[in-house]
Amino acid sequence: MASATVFSFQALVYRELRATGMFGPIRQPEIVSSPATARGNRMRIGFRAVQAVEPQRRSESVAPLCASAAPSSSLRTIPAEEEKATSTVAYEELAKELEHASPLAIMDRALEMFGGDIAIAFSGAEDVALIEYARLTGRPFRVFSLDTGRLNAETYRFFDAVERHYDIRIEYMFPDALEVQALVRSKGLFSFYEDGHQECCKVRKVRPLRRALKGLKAWITGQRKDQSPGTRANIPVVQVDPSFEGLEGGSGSLIKWNPVANVEGKDIWNFIRTMDVPINSLHSQGYVSIGCEPCTRPVLPGQHEREGRWWWEDAKAKECGLHKGNIVQDSLNVQSIGTQASDIFETQAIVNLTRAGIENLLKLDNRREPWLVVLYAPWCQFCQAMESSYIELSEKLSGSGVKVGKFRADGDQKPFAKQELQLGSFPTMLFFPTHAPGPIKYPSERRDVDSLLAFVNVLR
Repeated sequence: MASATVFSFQALVYRELRATGMFGPIRQPEIVSSPATARGNRMRIGFRAVQAVEPQRRSESVAPLCASAAPSSSLRTIPAEEEKATSTVAYEELAKELEHASPLAIMDRALEMFGGDIAIAFSGAEDVALIEYARLTGRPFRVFSLDTGRLNAETYRFFDAVERHYDIRIEYMFPDALEVQALVRSKGLFSFYEDGHQECCKVRKVRPLRRALKGLKAWITGQRKDQSPGTRANIPVVQVDPSFEGLEGGSGSLIKWNPVANVEGKDIWNFIRTMDVPINSLHSQGYVSIGCEPCTRPVLPGQHEREGRWWWEDAKAKECGLHKGNIVQDSLNVQSIGTQASDIFETQAIVNLTRAGIENLLKLDNRREPWLVVLYAPWCQFCQAMESSYIELSEKLSGSGVKVGKFRADGDQKPFAKQELQLGSFPTMLFFPTHAPGPIKYPSERRDVDSLLAFVNVLR
């Protein structure tokens, strides 16, 4: 069955390549020139007007196997009115047009439109699929990556393998040394565990990315709708970047392409395995979404891939700032989902605690029975994923003297839960012993029955 799946997938890729002409003669982009400007010669690639980057900045990053020169007979001058007409694109309409297009077709359109002024953002995880799609188009392409200085050794080896496999040079962007020095000297190496990851990510990732994008007119990301709960559910395949500026500066000067927005993670991996491209060895150790070493963990079966990132924080805001435009728009969607989602952990063995009930548990110094309580939100994918194990645990503890409860801690109750109940992200589990001034927070990411039962047994 596995071999038949691979064969059918290969056939699908073959048909798609045939449809886009990849197995025919290599398509030569039409290159035309217009009068020189103060920044150098302008170029046209394909059917859209683009501003070419300076050759010395592009030569080491464009894949040599894709580079090709057009015959001199194709050179012509573009009238000013034609240039103006082709420089404006209705990207919302284009997103609708490409909504059901394949990643290969979307990648081809992006490279056709922007030529040397667009680059693939490569993170060292499954973004290698983007590079493979770009290679399949037969067009020149650029790749850049952010080296935060805190990546896993396996990720650096993966970078090297990708460069060798595709015969390219990745354009690395580094954080400002003085900014890193100031942050570490004032707050230490691991301040993000205490006050959130945003400050560190701003220094090590967001600002270097901003510098990189200021030299581009468009960039290509590996964002998918199924990647992050609450932040990426509505990303289009192409959009005007809501957060960063491009080469020409100002709002609307940068275009963001998300060719795999509508592709599920399992299908990305089918493509990667079928095309036999390099992969990060961390994936074989349980890592799915890979970032900096201190902020990335493997995930367990059944856990969402983003649960391995910044695991100590709220699941609905797991963005480092590179795609911060997602959060403002989609946080509203999370709230609306929260008001409509049906409740979970519904069983007679689990007590549904009200605000007054959980406050009483907090006040008691001597409780007649110990309590295990989950702080949850019914719309949270991670809470939903552990529903069956928590219900099974409640049944195992039935009659043991340990009460099992739940407290819905989203919405209006969230500030209280954060301040009084140690809520960091959903779900949070607390054990209230019979003789203790306050609850004990479950410290592990393991949410299987045996792990939870072991936690209860050592404290009861």
